[in-house]
Amino acid sequence: MQNKNQKLKVVRIVTASYVVPWHLGNTLKRISADFEICVVGQGVSSYQNTYPNVKWVDIDLNRKISPLADLLSLYKLCRFFISYQPDIVHSIMPKAGLLTSLAGFICRVPIRLHTFTGQVWATKKSKTRYFLYALDKLITLLNTVCLTDSPSQSQFLYDHHISVHGKPLPVLGNGSLSGVDLSRFDLTSMEKSAEELANSLGITPQHFVFAFIARKTRDKGAIDIITAFAKVTALYPHSRLLFIGPDESEGQLEQLKTDTPELFNNVLCIDKVDNHELFLAISHVLCLPSYREGFGTIVIDAAALSVPTIGSNIVGLVDAIDNNNTGILFPAGDIDQLTAAMSSFLENPLQLKTMGSAARQRVEQYFSADKLYAELKCFYSKLLAGRSI
Repeated sequence: MQNKNQKLKVVRIVTASYVVPWHLGNTLKRISADFEICVVGQGVSSYQNTYPNVKWVDIDLNRKISPLADLLSLYKLCRFFISYQPDIVHSIMPKAGLLTSLAGFICRVPIRLHTFTGQVWATKKSKTRYFLYALDKLITLLNTVCLTDSPSQSQFLYDHHISVHGKPLPVLGNGSLSGVDLSRFDLTSMEKSAEELANSLGITPQHFVFAFIARKTRDKGAIDIITAFAKVTALYPHSRLLFIGPDESEGQLEQLKTDTPELFNNVLCIDKVDNHELFLAISHVLCLPSYREGFGTIVIDAAALSVPTIGSNIVGLVDAIDNNNTGILFPAGDIDQLTAAMSSFLENPLQLKTMGSAARQRVEQYFSADKLYAELKCFYSKLLAGRSI
């Protein structure tokens, strides 16, 4: 029997360690007051000094399908669940979701959760699409309940027959995984550091800065933003593009740079960063021309710094961006519309100021980290109490 004063155990499972600060950080800073918390995933223990109240367990959950490696990961997860005896297991990311749902079901963990953050199969075709879709169906069957990180994603899944009790999957608040830490995303507190970063990059007050901060893949719109920005900077040579994130384009960007180097004029190519808030602080507009996306955490991070976003009119982003109020939505893949949206901010300074202010106000109202954690805590408590969701 559990001691009344003993905290219930929550295990959060991710595929790769880079997800921890991006999608779990705000939760980890708050949850240890209410639960005993453990994070499992590939190389996650590298964050043990950053979040000292968290237990860390490194288990390799490879993002790519590898039957033997996946079976070994499943075995390790089962062994850990049996020894640790968690009350709740809660996963994000596709591979972590599949293996955690299997291990949690096998080990009869009382509460099993997964949060969908965008569907890999949404942009796939034929057999691959159906196979990945079937895995998501399996995840929903094996878990106690699944969440999504945005209302439009819940509706999208519902339209594709993935639901709970005949209703769309629940969402915490108005969406997002863990909200925005408004004390961290504060322009006043980072003014000096932001100025130093701008100077190091050769950015002056006369420049107009667009930012792309994501994995550099075709799905994330990496090729599209380079193509559109080339058109913009040809007309407005004082514009700059912060092109930030790991290159996962499988050689497409390098080939583009070799074949048409002029496309990269005024583009500052930067690898993965741990202080993206500083790069947002020196940007005027965030660009996220994705073809597939979850809620888009980076959008509300930018909004907290009064930076509006140009994003694709797709599931997830339609919840993060209030169209023509906190940013601009355009049809995914439409380079001309993306170019026009980017140019509109250069041509209309009032639009930039008005949308930036509205973006900050919306974050304060709906997406603070404190609000999102309160929603998560309430959701856990209802499940543990056996109440309906």
